[in-house]
Amino acid sequence: MRFNEKELVSLSRQPSEKAAELGMRGPKKGDVVKKRLVKLVVNFLFYFRTDEEEPIGALLLEQCRVEKEDGQSFSVAFLDEAERKYLFECDSEEQCVEWVDAIIKASYEFMRKNLIFYRTEIHRLTGKDPLEQYGISDETRFQVSNGLQSN
Repeated sequence: MRFNEKELVSLSRQPSEKAAELGMRGPKKGDVVKKRLVKLVVNFLFYFRTDEEEPIGALLLEQCRVEKEDGQSFSVAFLDEAERKYLFECDSEEQCVEWVDAIIKASYEFMRKNLIFYRTEIHRLTGKDPLEQYGISDETRFQVSNGLQSN
């Protein structure tokens, strides 16, 4: 994937949905758990050295699997590279569950599925397509498989 480093740094400075110091182990063999400031901003998981302002890395949370591991840890693995797993250690099991939930909800695909669900429900209840007023009701990315048509 191509990206602009300055834009990513700028995005990393935006208000986060969630942020905490977590233990983090990278996907390479021999990587050890290190304390990192981890910030969830939109659908990016940024990680920083705890004493630095610029991120040392970012994970785009698309096409990935987030799983709770044992007790207080969770992992992020990408579908095209399932063997490359990032491990995060939290301070409590509750914090771990919160992170897993937040990361799952951060993906574009999750938001798209919710939009389609609520669009279908509103159409069912009102008979009107709520996206029509924005001029985007015919866009493929917002189509429902059951054939919801705009009027």
